[in-house]
Amino acid sequence: MIGSTPNPGNPPPPEAGDAPDTPGNPVFGRLRERILRDGPVSVATFMQTALSDPDGGYYTTRDPFGVAGDFTTSPEISQMFGELVGLWCVDTWQKLGAPGAFALVELGPGRGTLMADALRAMQQVPACRSAASVHLVETSPTLREIQQRTLHANNVTWHTGLPDLGRTPTIFIANEFLDALPVNQYVKRDGRWCERVVAFDHERERLCFALDRTSGLPAGSVARELSGTRDGDTFEYSPSVRATVSDIAYHLFLNRGAALIIDYGHTRHATGLTMQAVRRHRPIDPLELPGDCDLTAHVDFQLVAETARAARTKVFGPVDQGAFLQRLGIVERANALLKRANVSQALDIRAALNRLISPKEMGVLFKVMAIGDEQIEHLAGFPADD
Repeated sequence: MIGSTPNPGNPPPPEAGDAPDTPGNPVFGRLRERILRDGPVSVATFMQTALSDPDGGYYTTRDPFGVAGDFTTSPEISQMFGELVGLWCVDTWQKLGAPGAFALVELGPGRGTLMADALRAMQQVPACRSAASVHLVETSPTLREIQQRTLHANNVTWHTGLPDLGRTPTIFIANEFLDALPVNQYVKRDGRWCERVVAFDHERERLCFALDRTSGLPAGSVARELSGTRDGDTFEYSPSVRATVSDIAYHLFLNRGAALIIDYGHTRHATGLTMQAVRRHRPIDPLELPGDCDLTAHVDFQLVAETARAARTKVFGPVDQGAFLQRLGIVERANALLKRANVSQALDIRAALNRLISPKEMGVLFKVMAIGDEQIEHLAGFPADD
């Protein structure tokens, strides 16, 4: 079943779109040089360069979080979020048979806020906390420094990619991580899928979108499900998401454990372009300021589930974030905090609760999925029949 998905902050139509000249921007210069030398690049290459370029990449050169940054994530909204994730980890550890040692791995840990809150909650079960070795997957030197300050009291190991954990049971946490992995974009023209690419407009000295009619959507189950689409339809596909989930699931299959994935996206393969750019909490043209704005795309949770099942792991969900957090007890936790709060704190707690679980805020747009090894029958926060 193919649905369509909204496209907030979406760029112009496939063969249009441009951006102002940004000659002082190192990422713009690098992209311009590469395109002039080798020809147009895929949207995935554009995203990867804009986000991870060592000299001017968005994540490598700044702290993007909070009011002073470009966006705010759930852990920054309230301590309740990270605390409940920590208790979920404790419950999952118990379902694994309470191993004497396990790896707790967070991908894209931001400022380290989620992990700090989770570890504090895990202290309620000392045996679980002492069994956990903490690993953070982070490529940004700037964010690593912030994480080190946030988690200075904890023994943490940093990695630039998924670590080799040997035969250790593992619990993975990925909150708003998959949405930042690059996507390729495709447009259906004359009955076939053509790749949407980033080119260079010589007259205006700007980046622009174009179509490469020699490159199409890779064959496979996704392409087969898109057979009923029509000319003009668009689609995004992320080989990076598939590769990352495959690596995680394969580790869980071999060594036991679970992965908790929280992100915004669609539950089924969906047509539509969702790559968006955000700067100072406002959407902008994705080509406008490469390296100076956040770039994300909706996660295809059907792709995540199919990839995990292919590695012979179980899939739980996806469920709405609001329902997941309520099953874990966020309302009860908020009420406990309210009993000790002053008037100002109480307003903040209620506002945070509403933002995290309300259908009009993050409660429905954000989805939660878990992957577990075949011996796990149920995971907290998901319906019992999952």
